[in-house]
Amino acid sequence: MTRNKGFTLIELMITVAVIGILAAIAYPSYQDQVRKSRRAEAQSVLMNIGTRQQQMLLDARSYAATAASLSITVPPQVTTHYTISVSAPASTPPSFTATATPQGDQTKDKCGTLGVDHTGTKTALKNGSAQTGCW
Repeated sequence: MTRNKGFTLIELMITVAVIGILAAIAYPSYQDQVRKSRRAEAQSVLMNIGTRQQQMLLDARSYAATAASLSITVPPQVTTHYTISVSAPASTPPSFTATATPQGDQTKDKCGTLGVDHTGTKTALKNGSAQTGCW
């Protein structure tokens, strides 16, 4: 009796099932890594704002109220996933807070809203509670 060469339907179904299981495990992990890289880009922008704010304090004895007045252009890959805001109330002593609020798919990130203030304190708040391991 001669045997036909090739794959049976059962063999193909098992292969498809194994690939499906691997994809179901790998895709969420991939999405977490993408969110983490987006978070790192937003953190970089916030640190740049903090550095420029300190320079502004030395030069003008006050903090800037917007990122634009610091001559900072937020890259489009950050503005797509985060809303960057700067707050510098008129107070004595001067202070500022810069925040990056996630939007779209980035809201699924475990760290939530990122922030940095005039003392260099870095925060990450998700649903009103502080998150650790985000900076």
